Amino acid sequence: MDHFLKNLKTKTLDIESWLRKEFSNIRTGLASTAILDKVRVESYGVLTPIDQVASITTEDAKTIRIKPWDASQVKAIEKAVVGSDLGVSVAVDDKGIRLSFPELTSERRQDFVKIAKDKLEQAKISLRGERDETWSDIQAKEKEGEISQDDKFKLKDDMQKIVDDSGGVLLSLFEKKEKEIKG
Repeated sequence: MDHFLKNLKTKTLDIESWLRKEFSNIRTGLASTAILDKVRVESYGVLTPIDQVASITTEDAKTIRIKPWDASQVKAIEKAVVGSDLGVSVAVDDKGIRLSFPELTSERRQDFVKIAKDKLEQAKISLRGERDETWSDIQAKEKEGEISQDDKFKLKDDMQKIVDDSGGVLLSLFEKKEKEIKG
């Protein structure tokens, strides 16, 4: 009986984790190395995550430093960062590459909030899908006679509590990100 709820709980945690990762890729005007997670560099003929060809550090609130392990990779890294349209200025110097994060305009902040809302909605849709799948499984087990009607409704209540709790977590993640974006 509990396997329905354990499975649902695992899936809700996966959805929450996915949303956290998506939000970490949305720029807030402050330097965050997470913005580079999706950047791939052509390194010796292979597209490679940037963190596998260079060290990435935050110098200050508005600057990230990328130090390639192989100096010959500077141009490839610069090209990959510029091509990924992150909205940062890129400068090459003797220490590597410096990314500077400009102040966000109010229009750009609104765009980022809209992106965050879209990600929240995607997460909610996934959550509803998991809820519906779990409810279908519970109903099928009741029809097969494996659980009683009372158990079915208890499971439904427990299931809804898990979904509501996860929905609250998703909303609080969005509100926190929105606050970061708006500054």
